[in-house]
Amino acid sequence: MTVTAQTPAIGSAVALKCRECATLYPLDASYACFECFGPLEVAYEHRPITRADIEAGPQSMWRYEALLPVVPGAHHRPGLRPGLTKLVRADNLAAALGVKSLWVKDDSGNPTHSFKDRVVAVALENGRRLGFATIACASTGNLANSVAATAARAGLESVVFVPSNLEAGKIITTAVYGGTLVAIRGNYDDVNRLCTEVAASRDWGFVNVNLRPYYAEGSKTVGYEVAEQLGWRLPDAVVSPVASGSLLTKVDKAFREFTELGLVEDHPYKIYGAQATGCAPVAHAFQSGQDVIRPVKPDTIAKSLAIGNPADGPYALDVVRRTNGAIGDVSDAEVVEGIELLARTEGIFAETAGGVVVATYRKLLAQGLIHPDEETVLLNTGDGLKTLDAVQATSKPTMVIGPSYDEFDAEYEKVTA
Repeated sequence: MTVTAQTPAIGSAVALKCRECATLYPLDASYACFECFGPLEVAYEHRPITRADIEAGPQSMWRYEALLPVVPGAHHRPGLRPGLTKLVRADNLAAALGVKSLWVKDDSGNPTHSFKDRVVAVALENGRRLGFATIACASTGNLANSVAATAARAGLESVVFVPSNLEAGKIITTAVYGGTLVAIRGNYDDVNRLCTEVAASRDWGFVNVNLRPYYAEGSKTVGYEVAEQLGWRLPDAVVSPVASGSLLTKVDKAFREFTELGLVEDHPYKIYGAQATGCAPVAHAFQSGQDVIRPVKPDTIAKSLAIGNPADGPYALDVVRRTNGAIGDVSDAEVVEGIELLARTEGIFAETAGGVVVATYRKLLAQGLIHPDEETVLLNTGDGLKTLDAVQATSKPTMVIGPSYDEFDAEYEKVTA
């Protein structure tokens, strides 16, 4: 690749590149192509790297820093050091669903209990490099948590914008970090439009606006970890939740990069997407054979996936079709069932997005779109403690009794009969 952008490389990152027309730009705070208005992404000239190089790195996502758009020096970073979360062998869930080999990549173990800590970590590194003193975002909740916490740790100001009807848990777990929290009377797409205007008028680093090309690359570390934790090999399939669509595309990018670098053997894999029916523009486009994503007004309990006009939707469609996967959607009732099924089989309490993934996987199995013998990894992107309202109606005491053994014995016999 011949690079015409006139800024120094950052690690192996050499330029920003338009995803549509391939025009190159400097590694600055840009996110849209001046030529065709296409989105920008990071372009690399990767240097040789070995498994041993990675394994010798930190016990965090920074073990992959050579493959990310960051200045080398992981041990000096002031952030929260996310990543290297558990890959759980889900034998009980596999038995319940009648499948051969199933794993759950549980990103609820990150510092603010969602995968967003990964993307914020990379965005913050570039925000600091570019001289921003204030880090901001538009969020459906998890990103707000992460931006507020990561900025606090790094000694930066934060300003986060969220829909005012967000789950109470996500409001509290953002406000507690002391930054500025702006609640908007509207949905996420309204919030995002406002943030685009604010980003144009204020010298702030918006992680998912002017820093978006860097931010998005943090999601690759989910795919890197899955491959490493499987013993340096790729699974047959991955099921990813779809909000903007970025996570799904970046897991695919991670698998392709590892293959090209010789870190894993080339192996065919399928990428599947999961959405809630109340906000399923990408699933509807896939199911109807369309290439255009038609925006929708979100109406679902899965608020972390409630993006009616997903920026990476077309690219998610491309990945799913290229890998022979599929995109499904499930009702809110099925989302709750998915949360409960994962909790009761594997002891993992997922937020609503995880319920979407489990329920969609079950539906795709029933439809014959995923083979039960395919080794599959389900991505759980957040902690169920953030979305307690979703299961409040169904998760209650089995019995309420006085402090009497006879009363307990009688009631226990009734419920176990």
